[in-house]
Amino acid sequence: MFSQFPNYLIKSDNLFTGLESDPMSGVIAITDNIISGIYANEEAAPQGPDTQVINATGKTVAPANTDVHTFFTGYLLTTFGLDLGNQGTKQEVLAALSNYTNQNPDISLIIAQNLDVNLRLSASDLDNICQDRPLVAFHPYNEQCCLNSKAKETYDFDQDNCYSEAMWKLLRNLLAEKELAREAFINYMFMLNQRGVTSVKEMGFDDFYGFTQVLEDLEESNQLTLRVHFMSQPVGAPLNLTYAKSMKDKFHSNFLSFSGFNQMTDGSISQYEGDLKHPYKDQSFTCKKDIDWSALEKDTLLADEAGFRFSLHAQGDNAISKCLSIFAKCQVGDDGKLINRHAITDLEYSDANDFAQMAKLGVVAEVYPQIMSLYTREEKLETIDKMLGADRGKDYWNRRAMADSGVTISCGTDLPLLFPSLQESIYHASYNLFPEGGASFNQANGLSIAEVVKAWTYGGQYNLGRETLLGTLEVGKLADLVIYSDNLFAVSAEQVRSVEVEKTLLDGKIVYEK
Repeated sequence: MFSQFPNYLIKSDNLFTGLESDPMSGVIAITDNIISGIYANEEAAPQGPDTQVINATGKTVAPANTDVHTFFTGYLLTTFGLDLGNQGTKQEVLAALSNYTNQNPDISLIIAQNLDVNLRLSASDLDNICQDRPLVAFHPYNEQCCLNSKAKETYDFDQDNCYSEAMWKLLRNLLAEKELAREAFINYMFMLNQRGVTSVKEMGFDDFYGFTQVLEDLEESNQLTLRVHFMSQPVGAPLNLTYAKSMKDKFHSNFLSFSGFNQMTDGSISQYEGDLKHPYKDQSFTCKKDIDWSALEKDTLLADEAGFRFSLHAQGDNAISKCLSIFAKCQVGDDGKLINRHAITDLEYSDANDFAQMAKLGVVAEVYPQIMSLYTREEKLETIDKMLGADRGKDYWNRRAMADSGVTISCGTDLPLLFPSLQESIYHASYNLFPEGGASFNQANGLSIAEVVKAWTYGGQYNLGRETLLGTLEVGKLADLVIYSDNLFAVSAEQVRSVEVEKTLLDGKIVYEK
């Protein structure tokens, strides 16, 4: 099949192909961008004068990771502009903002990050610095910000509603800074490669506000180090099938493709916005958020009829059930499974009885395995006990029931909410530990280490419809793989988060090396 010698031979006693639950000893050969052979030992593998042998003994070699829920726009928003993290007083902040504004006369909007959470800047404070351009200063790790008058009238959101969907007009202007956005995307790709990620399902609001041209230019100049499957999330405009069809016709390579539509349903359980089957323990209602399920169903069925997939974000058990009811009305094949590979994202609190239908339909689960990293054990258990009670809390983050029901699980981060880490995912989703350690939470709901790795690899590629090309280490598949610094299957829970990515290969080329 291959007439030339391999470019690389990678030998390991912990080679995880994804075809079995246990790693094996072996040597994987890579010729150009293809896995050209897997051998029992180095002596059995063909080797030419230019073949580079990589000794990964004692380390894990696995398929590259896929993050199925990322927002480059969110990453851009948190890295663009002036960092106020070193400015303590209000006077220092205002002086820094004034200097930055004066030094950047050609930027159409002024954005600042990491404003001290205890500082509140009024519109008049910021108007004194800049009146002719929008100016927004964001507080870290929360959905609050300070705006000048121009920003308020231009973008139609306020200081207490700074979540992404409310800021779509700002994001549109931000992406219009094409060169700055392009540079940020190159950094974004490197950051993901550094974490062993070579494929993403990327959320773009509406028509991605022209950013697809940047992606196209990067592909044409061979600068994409990430396989980008982008989705449209209708926010500022209705679902646009004409746009979707044009994107599907234009982008369908192994590096850049259109993946369908994404939409939110309910919200966070901690804010009483998760849609539950039974009332909250301390309330008489099941969801305080008004959800237009008929509109969601209409959009999903329209997209499905046109041949596009849909992912619906659902956190409460009733929201998950309603999403399944919508998908049950979509087109199915002779095997009873959905023709278009629809998905449900998050699935924070679920009813295990729904997973049989989910598996029967072939709906893919997009879980956030690192979500526990955002909480301490004490605060999360207090929230669960208050809102659900201990008995209902047993169904929190129940990935075990998904797997046992035959649901295909893939992994996302809602980046920049979280940044992908297979190692951290094992700590939280397999050992079921909060950041500080201690006792496991709902250990019976956890996945094995192999299942977590498969969810990040094969599961992600199945989600994207690329499982015949990627997601496992098999002869003939594209050579996207990762070498970790230690044996992920042998280190302790305390050690696994310290395991590092040593090398990431994309299409047979090293795109990250520690």
